[in-house]
Amino acid sequence: MAEERPPAHPARASGPGLGLRRALLGPFAREPQALERLGFLEAAPENWMHLGGRLGRVFRSYTEAHAFVCHGLSLDIGGPRPLDWDFLRALRAFLDTHGIDDYSEHLSACGDGRGHLYDLMPIPFTEEAVHYVADRVRQVQDVLGRRLALENVSYYAPLGGELDEATFIRAVLEEADCDLLLDVNNIVVNSINHRYDAVTFLHALPLERTRYIHLAGHEEEAEDLRVDTHGRPVGSAAWDLLAAAYERLGPVPTLLERDFNFPPLEELLQEVDRIRRLQEEAQRVSGDLTTGRSSQQVAYA
Repeated sequence: MAEERPPAHPARASGPGLGLRRALLGPFAREPQALERLGFLEAAPENWMHLGGRLGRVFRSYTEAHAFVCHGLSLDIGGPRPLDWDFLRALRAFLDTHGIDDYSEHLSACGDGRGHLYDLMPIPFTEEAVHYVADRVRQVQDVLGRRLALENVSYYAPLGGELDEATFIRAVLEEADCDLLLDVNNIVVNSINHRYDAVTFLHALPLERTRYIHLAGHEEEAEDLRVDTHGRPVGSAAWDLLAAAYERLGPVPTLLERDFNFPPLEELLQEVDRIRRLQEEAQRVSGDLTTGRSSQQVAYA
């Protein structure tokens, strides 16, 4: 008899969210009412799936009470190594245990054929890579019993290839039949580093496959160099691009990423509240369009 999966948490991701990091456990414990300002939380499964004891119990208390998504770090979907079946089976058990249906990863490589490099490296934009990655995505989805969402990543060295980046992303997602985790900050970073228009690139992506959105800050190393760090407040260009994404998509769930240099919790929540205000405005505009109170038209993906 097939093993029966526990039901997913009844609440799905909605509104604005925040990445759950260990550095935030203390602030949330001191100010539990802060969690009421979040529509969902995100966790990197590699950071939590083998924990027991007090931290394991704390994490379980969060997943029992709040909507969660998981964003992976080590799948290596575009790398040369064979897929790690032991990891995937453990990941499936972790997601099932916590009732988490939404799992995403990076459209990148993070291994060199021998081991994990603890970095996210871009994939050459070629037809061969499209077929290779799409096949691996289908295998991962079969093991996990879930659709995978892949994130458009930041990169710093231009890659040769037969396809442009947006065409490559679309081709992978269509051939694999998986979803998009839209990272607007990565678009901003790449648009400055590689000198292209961020809004044009946004509209070239398969936005109709967007599962949810990532928003983060970055470092300004030079006028023409940005580094994606998740260690700074969100910049104005990323806020503007998020608003442009909402014009196409409506107020889809959006997660604020912050990995270090944590400010006081209230400062983080002010950025979360800004996401909510943009979502409410997008919802208002879409409602006006639906009821015919606006002569403008928005193309929804």
